[in-house]
Amino acid sequence: MKKTLIIVAHPRLTESVVNQHWVNELKKYPDKFTIHEIYKEYPDSKINYLKEQLLISKHENLILQFPIYWFNCPPLLKQWLDEVFTYGWAFGGTGNSLKNKKIMLAVSTGSKLNDYSNDGKYKSSLSQILYPFELLVSYVQANYQPIHAFYGTENTPSLEDLNKNAIEYSKKILDII
Repeated sequence: MKKTLIIVAHPRLTESVVNQHWVNELKKYPDKFTIHEIYKEYPDSKINYLKEQLLISKHENLILQFPIYWFNCPPLLKQWLDEVFTYGWAFGGTGNSLKNKKIMLAVSTGSKLNDYSNDGKYKSSLSQILYPFELLVSYVQANYQPIHAFYGTENTPSLEDLNKNAIEYSKKILDII
């Protein structure tokens, strides 16, 4: 069985509470998960797309883990997607390298869960806001998995909540394998 590749796209991971907890929990399963921190790998933003494509091809599933930035992903992850998911590799012509891979988002948000609702602050669910990712996954013929989220990072979450969510995250990924 191939491992699941976790693309961690947090520009200040060492300062992150949630994403760091997630990474620490995932590291307990080195035989199941490969953790790939793209901000550490590419501090100059010069992505080696061939290296990334090879890394993806060695894994069965793909998780994109990031904090929500202006209702989207951090800029290096957007660049990574643009440069790695290329025509002829990810889509178009012979581009079927992602076909049937399970792809999931794991995101942290500053706002609370009820802010992401039709009646909430943003008048949209998190799934609605992140819908372009679902379209991308469909476009490359992969299988989109339900989002894992941690809401309310601005409210200084408790260690208990962080640990509980990190365990839920790892179990969710293990369930899709």
